[in-house]
Amino acid sequence: MFENCLSAASPTTSMQSYLALVGAILAEVTGTTLLKLSDGFDNAAFGVGAMALYLIAFYFVSEALADLPVGLVYATWSAVGILALAVIGVTVFRESVDAAGLAGFVLIVAGVVLLNVYSTAYSPA
Repeated sequence: MFENCLSAASPTTSMQSYLALVGAILAEVTGTTLLKLSDGFDNAAFGVGAMALYLIAFYFVSEALADLPVGLVYATWSAVGILALAVIGVTVFRESVDAAGLAGFVLIVAGVVLLNVYSTAYSPA
């Protein structure tokens, strides 16, 4: 089922590339959470932490892009980040999500699953 996803990169670099993508997602989600906590940079320490984590996220994305297709990396990075931040928004910041928002999240997940699992565009020729 995941052949297309894993065959997009060589076997020796695939795991490293996907771990770099995970690192990018974690850094970006944490950075965005700190940016929210900075309250418009009124709390500069959180804002500076957010900027540092964004730099780390971009480093990890560049590592992932060395072996994985840009469309797959960016779609996965964006979608997982959006979903993680929505969960953080609801659980930590007590933000609300309505039915349209939930439907949007389902479509985002469906799109990323299609790209990563079923798309042949990222398979080697």
